[in-house]
Amino acid sequence: MNKSVEEAIAFINDLNNNVSEFGDDEIIISPPFTTLSEISKIKDDKIKLCAQNMYFEDKGAFTGEISPLMAKEFCEFVLIGHSERRHIFKEPNQLINKKVLSALSHGLKPILCVGETEDERKKKKTDSVLETQLKACLKNVSENQIKNVMVAYEPVWAIGTGKTATPEQAQEAHAFIREFLTDMYSQTTIRQLKLLYGGSVKSDNAAELIKEKDINGFLIGGASLDPQLFTEIIKNSK
Repeated sequence: MNKSVEEAIAFINDLNNNVSEFGDDEIIISPPFTTLSEISKIKDDKIKLCAQNMYFEDKGAFTGEISPLMAKEFCEFVLIGHSERRHIFKEPNQLINKKVLSALSHGLKPILCVGETEDERKKKKTDSVLETQLKACLKNVSENQIKNVMVAYEPVWAIGTGKTATPEQAQEAHAFIREFLTDMYSQTTIRQLKLLYGGSVKSDNAAELIKEKDINGFLIGGASLDPQLFTEIIKNSK
């Protein structure tokens, strides 16, 4: 929940000036809904847009919600199950699953967020939490549909806290996610699935994290608000 329309336009203009730094990287930004229309008109073609959330119904008496039909007017991707949606707004796995299925049915590509709290990690429940979330949130998602999903591992204890999972901790969780999904889908499909790490990613830790075998990219929070810092992370992730 950052940036007015004016601020968002200034941000995207700065980011447009940096596209030569991006190489072949896939760059996706997820601005507030109120800014999507204006940003969609001026962003460089290399930059793709992502909705921060959506409801699973197409339309109706759901005051305050955004439907997949509204999101897809501007966006190719949609964030679903972000830790803040889970923990602040109490969204359960069953609702997240409905959103994933709805997004896929409308041609949106979900970025499904999963991750454990600090208490769950201390109790050594990371794997069981990830297993529960993945199994429930991807229920009835077909082999063909999963190809259009990204999974973002965001340890809740490392979001906005300044704490970051070590490359080894992040890789361990990513490896578990890929292995578990291989039990749900074919190995060939899951080998191609993009797994993102999100948790206090900065320019000075991106290079080490991206070296890990099962980390294919990042879901960046606070550090993405400054286009120069965001660009530094992208440059250091190559």
